Amino acid sequence: MAVQKTTVLVLDCAQPEELAEFYAGLLGGTAGLSNDPDYVEVSDGQGIRLAVHRDYGYAPPSWPKPEDSQQAHLRILVARGDMDEAEREAIGLGARPVDTKDNSGPRDTRTYSDPAGHSFTLAVSAD
Repeated sequence: MAVQKTTVLVLDCAQPEELAEFYAGLLGGTAGLSNDPDYVEVSDGQGIRLAVHRDYGYAPPSWPKPEDSQQAHLRILVARGDMDEAEREAIGLGARPVDTKDNSGPRDTRTYSDPAGHSFTLAVSAD
């Protein structure tokens, strides 16, 4: 029998409370301290689980510099008709545009960095 497991994506940063509030606002969830005071968890009650960890020596990713790899990013799926509004929400919450050309098609993908420098994309949902 397999042991039941739960996965949580963890982002490191210097100020986890602020970054967790950014993602809670972006994903329509809530942020709350975990049992460990260096972790803040974000949940939407529908399966999205994200944690933000305080790293006292944190240095933000340097991507999109050509010599650096992206390594990982969040891909947030949005209905085609909601892309512009999702972009306004993200920027209003503190996201910084990296590559936000409007593709206006099935592959409309817009890339941002969060307030701590992690990259994420808003992408048209296949549905």
